[in-house]
Amino acid sequence: MPIYARYPSLATRTVLVTGGATGIGATLVAQFAAQGARVAFIDIDEPAGHALAAALSGTDAPPKFITADLTDIVALNAAIEQARQHFGPITVLLNNAANDRRHSIDETTPESWDAGIAVNLKHQFFATKAVIADMQQAGGGSIVNFGSVSWMLKQGGMPVYTTAKSAVQGLTRSLARDLGRFNIRVNTLVPGWVMTEKQLRLWVDDSARADIARGQCINRPLQSEHIARMALFLAADDSAMCTAQNFVVDGGWV
Repeated sequence: MPIYARYPSLATRTVLVTGGATGIGATLVAQFAAQGARVAFIDIDEPAGHALAAALSGTDAPPKFITADLTDIVALNAAIEQARQHFGPITVLLNNAANDRRHSIDETTPESWDAGIAVNLKHQFFATKAVIADMQQAGGGSIVNFGSVSWMLKQGGMPVYTTAKSAVQGLTRSLARDLGRFNIRVNTLVPGWVMTEKQLRLWVDDSARADIARGQCINRPLQSEHIARMALFLAADDSAMCTAQNFVVDGGWV
């Protein structure tokens, strides 16, 4: 069995995960809790969030689930304050929440465009803004914005999503410059096509598997755990001089 890294600097550190109830987010919550971190996670999926919190209730610091719609910035700020009150100042932020709903150019309206940007990009900036003071007070911190290889692969069929995810790269580099003087690191974690339950249920058919086999250099299913292990490194002090970078975990597709 593989033996994976332990990160002592993550023990007792307060970590906030957005979109943490299912998929990659749920794995992030579980992996950080296993490292001894104090993990709060925000999601609109209340049943899944409570189920995950219950499943991890036996850890040294049981994760805290907070229900909120991240596209409502007032609600987002209130959720972050709730996490802070429960665990203390937040020094790791994982901006994971997103929705890769497929949509055509023809069906995209001004309203659906704004909604897509809100769920895939806007909250990353405002969640960051809400934790800067915590990280300054602590003498530093780590912010991991989640991108996507979709726009790098010139994927069609979801123009708002790919636009938002490409913008994450610019957001990361700008924030890294502004926050570096406070020893706050900002990086983008770029997953490939991760075989979550949602992806397998909605989009991964035989044709998709053939695309993956052709595209990835390592022809094995990419799992949420592969993404989480990179997130652990980026959150820990081991990556102290890594900032303004893209860390692609995609099996070698891009």
